[in-house]
Amino acid sequence: MERLIKALPGDRIIKLQVLMIAVVLALFSFTLGGRFFSMGNFQSIATQLPVLGLLALGMGLTMLTGGINLSIIASANACSLLMAWIITTHPGPQYLLLALLAGALLAVAIGTLNGLLIAVVGVSPILATLGTMTLIAGLNILLSNGAVISGFPPLIQYLGNGDLFGVPVALFIFLLVAFLLWVLLEHTTLGRSIYLLGSNEEATRFSGVNTARVQVTVYVLSALLSWGAALLMMSMFNSAKAGYGESWLLVTILASVLGGVNPDGGFGRVVGLVLALIVLQMLESGLNLLGVSSYLTMALWGGVLILFIALQNRRT
Repeated sequence: MERLIKALPGDRIIKLQVLMIAVVLALFSFTLGGRFFSMGNFQSIATQLPVLGLLALGMGLTMLTGGINLSIIASANACSLLMAWIITTHPGPQYLLLALLAGALLAVAIGTLNGLLIAVVGVSPILATLGTMTLIAGLNILLSNGAVISGFPPLIQYLGNGDLFGVPVALFIFLLVAFLLWVLLEHTTLGRSIYLLGSNEEATRFSGVNTARVQVTVYVLSALLSWGAALLMMSMFNSAKAGYGESWLLVTILASVLGGVNPDGGFGRVVGLVLALIVLQMLESGLNLLGVSSYLTMALWGGVLILFIALQNRRT
């Protein structure tokens, strides 16, 4: 087990990502100059990164086991709608805590459903999470009538819009969660079991690891990360809606793969994923300043992914 963890190709991937960050910085320094390196632009990047970052961590975690979680955006919207409904219909600090707890319990229920479908029933991860995504998205629209729920107390809004020493509070939250996930994956028995499960599920089962329990735990953790993203999303927008973040699903997969997570499972590091998110957010911000279409931005992200894979294969 220890040999497998030490063999992870994290250093090579991180070097490639640092190189990509340097290239992006050099490119925008020539084209945008001070506009890109302004404090306002970096604060904008730091504000936008945490929500997508938590969703990408949830996606990458499931991909480490060779799975995927297509329901992560729908789950986030479901949690935000439930929390928003409780907060707006029952004002008061005691109900605020109840709302947060209800959102977390809903995330646990969704994650458990996904995990049981995959680990116990034997449904493939892509079909299981596609089914739950469709189910949850439909219920989100049905129960909310597609309406926006808005008007949250200052404490909720502070999480997504406040800052400490000029740094967004949301970024501190994201970095704390990323650190805790790094500790879990690289310094606990559960983390080693996740890597082993992604490398060879059958061999892991024969080695005495309860693979079903590990898979269910992974999908519960993924759903809880979507709950965290939901909390930041509703605080940033001061509203909740069934259709928020629908375009982010493919971006979370892109960030995971760009971050070095093997889609077949077994390899990947939190540090790599965080660096990949920085690359994507820098590209998006710079291209927005240049007035580039968002569709072209998506195309360029795909080009970055192709280039990254080509560099990896060449090094190999």
